[in-house]
Amino acid sequence: MANLVAPQPGPEGFPRAVALPPDKLEAAHRELVERFGPGRVLTDFRDRMAYAYDATGEKYPPDAVVFPLSTEDVADAVRIAARHGLPVIARGGGTNISGGTIPVTGGLCLAMNRMDRILAIDTENHTATVQPGLRNLALQEALRPHGFFFAPDPSSHRVSTVGGNAGENAGGPHCLKYGVTVNHVLGLTVVLADGEVVRLGGPEQDRPGYDLVSLLVGSEGTLGVITELVVRILPLPPVVRTLLAIFDDLEVAMQTVSDIIAARVVPATMELLDRGTIEVVERYARAGYPEDAEAVLLIEVDGPEESVADELARVEAVCRRNGVRELRVAKTEAEREALWLGRRAAYGAAGRLSAHVWTQDVTVPRDRLVEMLRTVQAIGRKYGIRLINVAHAGDGNLHPLVAYDPQDADEIRRMKAADQEILAACVALGGSISGEHGIGIDKLPNLELQLGPDLLGLMWSVRQAFDPALRLNPGKAVAAPRRNV
Repeated sequence: MANLVAPQPGPEGFPRAVALPPDKLEAAHRELVERFGPGRVLTDFRDRMAYAYDATGEKYPPDAVVFPLSTEDVADAVRIAARHGLPVIARGGGTNISGGTIPVTGGLCLAMNRMDRILAIDTENHTATVQPGLRNLALQEALRPHGFFFAPDPSSHRVSTVGGNAGENAGGPHCLKYGVTVNHVLGLTVVLADGEVVRLGGPEQDRPGYDLVSLLVGSEGTLGVITELVVRILPLPPVVRTLLAIFDDLEVAMQTVSDIIAARVVPATMELLDRGTIEVVERYARAGYPEDAEAVLLIEVDGPEESVADELARVEAVCRRNGVRELRVAKTEAEREALWLGRRAAYGAAGRLSAHVWTQDVTVPRDRLVEMLRTVQAIGRKYGIRLINVAHAGDGNLHPLVAYDPQDADEIRRMKAADQEILAACVALGGSISGEHGIGIDKLPNLELQLGPDLLGLMWSVRQAFDPALRLNPGKAVAAPRRNV
């Protein structure tokens, strides 16, 4: 029936993956086809390889792929996988960049893209109920005629799914003012590891008991498979003003970020690009950023017209007081999109340096961001690797983008050594090794750097309580503390 390839060994803290014997794997395939039909099950190796990777470039093929259409479909697929001893990995758009949806131990991949319906939009109660495969942008477009929006806006919003945003607790440029995904999920329908369906939270703001919704958001599919979400929606701000501030000194640009916050302004976004990034972006996107600038800040304020005018004036005053070279304020929506072009193109521009890009996601206190950025630059020079940096500067979230050749073993070694030093430096500065991209397989070996064995042990206990057999997305989000391995 299928071209069978044994799963590769699983990560530390999880049972090593053992390929099912061909007869047993074919039995699992047959039961899946009987339940879902041949059009919604992939078993051929070439088809399965399309679900073997995410934006990290790491590749581990699943043993089968199923396209569910409903909560009942997901529950049945999870039960079938349990009967045959297959791990289960839920996958959305596959845009995550920490390895969160890679089937590192093989298993059954639930491709959630066809569960993409909006089930309800309730403007009176400011909620929407959606399936997890709905694209973030599709939700935004559906809400706009109602005068509402969904605040989480990761840079991959055109193709990433709402369920994937919840699984990774995605952020985005607007998280400074509006928060990350967990701040906008009110309720979930979830299929647990044994196939049981539970409904958590809901439109009501206050519910007794533990906040299991917040526990599930960001759990990367290790505690359950999300099949419906009740999300908070917000009225579109009546006025949005966007400006680009161009600086000849990186430290001054970062001091300007702190000074703006100190001036009692919380912009919707404050994005920073350093000189190396500006140069690469301009050669790719021609956004009009000056290549000789040491940094640019993309700043956006939104809200009622009167408050926006006041906040914009205060932002401009801080920038001028700090010696900004130039301020460009968008006067039309087209000009606003033009200012955003360079920032949104950064990841694609990095891809011009090499076919593969490794993206980090470290967050430090805002007043340590320049120190972190300088440290990252020094680490890059130390290991002879080319990297560029973008940052959600307002909340101290830095994204070093490392272009590398996956065929060059020495370059990969140097990249991984640099990656380890970057994470260690982040923790030393009081930061977090992930601000918005999740843990996945990328940061799993480094969790103990930040959490320590006691807290890691507590998290591992929660993981086991939800999924004792460790079949839900093995090797992600949390690892067994070394003392328990």
